[in-house]
Amino acid sequence: MTASPIDSWTSYKRLLGYTRRYWKLFALAVVGFVANAQTEWAAAQLLKFIITAIQDQDQSAKNMFPVLIIVLFFVRGVTSFMGGYYMSMVSRNVVYALRMDLFDKLLVLPARYYHDNSPGHIAAKLLYNVEQVTAAASEALKTIVREGAIVIGLFGYLLYTNWRLSMLLFIVGPFAALLVRLASKRLRKLAIRIQNAMGDVNHIANETINGYQVVKTYGGERYERDRFERASLESLKQGMKMVVTSGINTPLVQLLMSVAMSAVIWIALRPDVMGGTSPGEFVAYITAAGLLAKPIKSLTEVNEKLQRGISAAQSVFEVLDEPAEPAGGTRQIGRLQGEIEFRNIRFGYNPDQDVLKDFSLHVKPGQTVAIVGPSGSGKTTLVNLLPRFYDAQHGEILIDGHPIQDYPLGALRQQIAAVGQKVVLFADTVVNNIAYGAFRDRPREAVVEAARLAYADDFISALPQGYDTRIGQDGMLLSGGQRQRLAIARALIKDAPILILDEATSALDNESEFYIQAALERVMEGRTTLVIAHRLSTIEKADWIVVMDHGRIVEQGTHAELLALGTVYAQLHSRNFEDVADVQPD
Repeated sequence: MTASPIDSWTSYKRLLGYTRRYWKLFALAVVGFVANAQTEWAAAQLLKFIITAIQDQDQSAKNMFPVLIIVLFFVRGVTSFMGGYYMSMVSRNVVYALRMDLFDKLLVLPARYYHDNSPGHIAAKLLYNVEQVTAAASEALKTIVREGAIVIGLFGYLLYTNWRLSMLLFIVGPFAALLVRLASKRLRKLAIRIQNAMGDVNHIANETINGYQVVKTYGGERYERDRFERASLESLKQGMKMVVTSGINTPLVQLLMSVAMSAVIWIALRPDVMGGTSPGEFVAYITAAGLLAKPIKSLTEVNEKLQRGISAAQSVFEVLDEPAEPAGGTRQIGRLQGEIEFRNIRFGYNPDQDVLKDFSLHVKPGQTVAIVGPSGSGKTTLVNLLPRFYDAQHGEILIDGHPIQDYPLGALRQQIAAVGQKVVLFADTVVNNIAYGAFRDRPREAVVEAARLAYADDFISALPQGYDTRIGQDGMLLSGGQRQRLAIARALIKDAPILILDEATSALDNESEFYIQAALERVMEGRTTLVIAHRLSTIEKADWIVVMDHGRIVEQGTHAELLALGTVYAQLHSRNFEDVADVQPD
């Protein structure tokens, strides 16, 4: 949705607010540009000086003329560098601060934001849109300050020389302003479309790169190329529309100014108007009037960059204004016992479609509960409520007898370790993937012990640099079983009282699963564990088994009790749970 001009101005003021952090640098840039602007009318005055010297046959003034030229260009060079350098420092620092604020916000946004927005569009905001802000925070602002100061200086000189004649130049002002306003509205709309198109380009590129094996296996090269071409062509089309709009606007404004300038020169050439003016003054006036064309052209052309930057800033501020995850309560947490209770939980990603319906379950401290059921029954959704990736629309979840909303969010998540069926690893070393985040400072011995318990030490030691081997993007240099064991080692080093295993052994072969299962049995001792599993060996050893279907508990009990019932669980057991294997999160 296109923002109104008021919103655009508000966004630009908010963007300029970032410059307040660097106001000293900004002030130096303004001083440089203002001083540079004075050299423009000074050049006209210099012409008056030399013409008068020639007319008066003043040799000393003639001798001074080369020195004045050198001084003029020296001052112009120094002030131009000063203004450009300090303005660039301000702009790059503004972009840095804005990008860091956006990244910080992405770290605290709720899971629903990532559910509703594709990674490609989010990355486009962080990379492309923030960089576009440079156009408004740097190039546009630099042009506005520098060329604006030149226009003001030249107008001041013209008014000082002949104010009546100079007033003619102001007649075209309202017409030029109207043209700029109309062009601004269209440029802003086109800039937003370009940003959306770049988000699509980034999204398709990310999907193709991350899924290159599927693309190549199923012959998707042509399909992905066509998708990428359509998105790129859309970006090209909108970009050309912006070029046309800007290209038409600038000559029209220049045409208006040329009409005014022609009128001024025609009138100035009349003897009764400039009759008492010396030749030097006349040439200086005409020169100063002619010098107005370039800065006014630059001010008109800067509108495109300005609108790009404003629309980019709006998209960034939309993310910054998104509500962050709830901070939680203030109840102090030591080490939780791990008692969990779900009371009449109802939850749905969409308001009119519940995934969990009146779900109630009590888990005792240290108990291992296996959650089984067909794909789509709500198992993964249920365990995602525990660390508050989502909040239930109805009911409450208690840990150690207190609602989870009473605990500070960060402290609550410190009490929960999780291993999912989709393992996330980073393009870093093995040791940094195991001792990740808040556990980065754990001693090497603790990392090795966690890997040993996860039966990962043998294959890690065989890697070229052992624990210091970089494993590539998403651990692509490792097998599925190896990646899964690193994720289990990461959970082990956290040593949390609550453990969530969402098909943690799904990627392991039978031999690896045997060792991992033995390790997990030792790790689960004294911990409350929620296990989403389809492996019969995992389910049978659980203290309690919950069978879910369509977001409800259809039966629960021990393995022996559920087999004796001879209903849903017994049927799944007889098929060895083969037909309920998860292929995607519930």
